Amino acid sequence: MWTSGPRARGAGPERGARRVRGAEGRRAPGAGRGRVGFGARLPVSVDYGVENDEDLVRRAQGGDTRAFDELVRRYRDKVYRLSFKILRHEEDAAEALQDAFLSAYRGIKSFKVESTFSTWLYRIATNASLMKYRKRREGHVSLEQSQNTDENAEMLQIPDWSTQPLKELLDSETREVMDEGIQRLPEELRTVFILRDIEDLSNAEVAQILDLTVAAVKSRLHRARIALRDRLTRYFADKMTRKDRGRV
Repeated sequence: MWTSGPRARGAGPERGARRVRGAEGRRAPGAGRGRVGFGARLPVSVDYGVENDEDLVRRAQGGDTRAFDELVRRYRDKVYRLSFKILRHEEDAAEALQDAFLSAYRGIKSFKVESTFSTWLYRIATNASLMKYRKRREGHVSLEQSQNTDENAEMLQIPDWSTQPLKELLDSETREVMDEGIQRLPEELRTVFILRDIEDLSNAEVAQILDLTVAAVKSRLHRARIALRDRLTRYFADKMTRKDRGRV
């Protein structure tokens, strides 16, 4: 497995992750003690750290395993962070990380350079994470089906709590409320919100990753923001009520 990575709540992608074997029973690149390759190591001296993604992909497609190792090193932390934000479970996120890179390794030869490697990889990682999330929540009915899905629907009025002091917006309790609100969003809205507002991808990138139209991404993002803003509005209203009672 890949031996180093990000930390989330004190754990990295390697913690609790199962050992993954690649095609024909071989381990995925960097997994355990062995290494997977398309062929023999190439005796060419290359500074992989300065190569761009496109060149690394071409090398990996041609059988250079060190090029794929560099892609793993370059995106390992980002993929784990994305998986953890979707799953909120360290071992599941670590397994999703392994699954994503194993799928990328198996599919690298079919990758088309018309799209960026990062977008292609994020799509694989998102799908791997959502598969695990759905297994944990079998029988969950998505609210997406019960909400208005008209992409041209009139935008709803959003409550305004912008007058709240900045220190209250940023305190740990508020962040916990926000985090809980994100986790309570329907899967379709939560995934778009994480990719767009947390990972800071563009609407076009999110649309490509989730196989949606840009209009659908905007619609889901808007509904996610409304749901979170309503939740924070109720939280601040309750907080102000508690403060007023304390003054009496």
